[in-house]
Amino acid sequence: MLRFLVRRFLSAAVVVFGVVTVIFVLARLLGDPVALMIQPGMTDADVAALRSELGLDRPLLTQYVAFLGDAVRGDFGVSPWQHRPALELVLDRLPATLLLTVAAMVFALVIALVVGSVSAMWRGSLTDRAAMFMVLLGQSVPNFWLGLMLVLVFATWLGVLPTVGSGTWQHLILPTITLGFFSLARLTRLVRSELLSVVSRDYIRTARAKGLPQPLIFRRHALRNIAIPVITVLAVDFGLLMGGAVVTETIFAWPGVGRLMIQAIGQRDFPILQAGVFVIALLVVAANLIADLAYAWFDPQVSYG
Repeated sequence: MLRFLVRRFLSAAVVVFGVVTVIFVLARLLGDPVALMIQPGMTDADVAALRSELGLDRPLLTQYVAFLGDAVRGDFGVSPWQHRPALELVLDRLPATLLLTVAAMVFALVIALVVGSVSAMWRGSLTDRAAMFMVLLGQSVPNFWLGLMLVLVFATWLGVLPTVGSGTWQHLILPTITLGFFSLARLTRLVRSELLSVVSRDYIRTARAKGLPQPLIFRRHALRNIAIPVITVLAVDFGLLMGGAVVTETIFAWPGVGRLMIQAIGQRDFPILQAGVFVIALLVVAANLIADLAYAWFDPQVSYG
C-alpha cells in the first residue's frame, strides 16, 4: 500500500506540474498579460511598474522558474481587480463550489441507483422505457438550457424556489439539479447495464434459489458488485462537475469559484484564473486518488500490497 501511495503521489505531482506549465504557456500565448490588464487612465509608467511587479520584464525562462517556485508556495500574485492575493480569493469561494459539486454528485448517485435498479429489475417495462427516455434527455440537453428552463418554471411561473444567490437549502435545489442531471443520466445507464450483466451470475441464481425477493437480491448482492465502475465514473464526473459549475454558478449567481473565474475573465485578471485552474486540478487529482483507494474497500479482490 505504501509503495502504491508513493507512486500515486508522484504521478499526481507530475500532473500538477503539467497543469502549472500549461497555465504559464497559455497566459503567454493569449498575448501580453500586461496589455490585457491595462485599465483606462494608466500611464506608461504605470504599465512599466505593473510589468515589473509581475516579473514580465525578465527573460522567459527566468519567468517560468519563478512562476514554478511561486506556484509551489501557493503564490499566484495579487489580483489587479480586487487587490488581494489570487489564491486567497479562490479559496474563499471554494467551499460554495464544493458544496454545489458534492450535492450534484449525491443527487445523481442516489437517483441513479434507485432508477437504474428499478429499470434493471423490470427490464422492458414501461418504467424501464421511461428511465431510458430520461437518460437520453439528460445526455442531450445542455445544462445551461436546463438551468434556464428550471428558473422559468419553478421561479418565474410557480414562484416556489429562489433563482439566484445562496444561504438556504432552497437556493441549492435548482443549481444541484442543473449541474447533476448529466451525471444522473450517465450513472443511471451504467447502473442498469452493470446490474443486467450481474444478475446472470451464479451467486445471484443461488440467492434466487433460496427464495430471496428480487429487491433484496439487487440491494444486498448485486449493487455492491457494481461499485467499481460506479466509483470510476464518479471520479471522472467530479472533474466534469467542477468544470460545469462555471456555467451553473453563472446562471444562478452562485458565489463559487466558477463565477469568480468568469468575472475574472471579464476583468482580465490572470492571477485569479491561474489560481482557480490550479486549485481545480488539485481537487481532481485528489478525487482520483480517493477513487483508487475506494476500490480496495468495496472489492476485497483489489489489493495494493
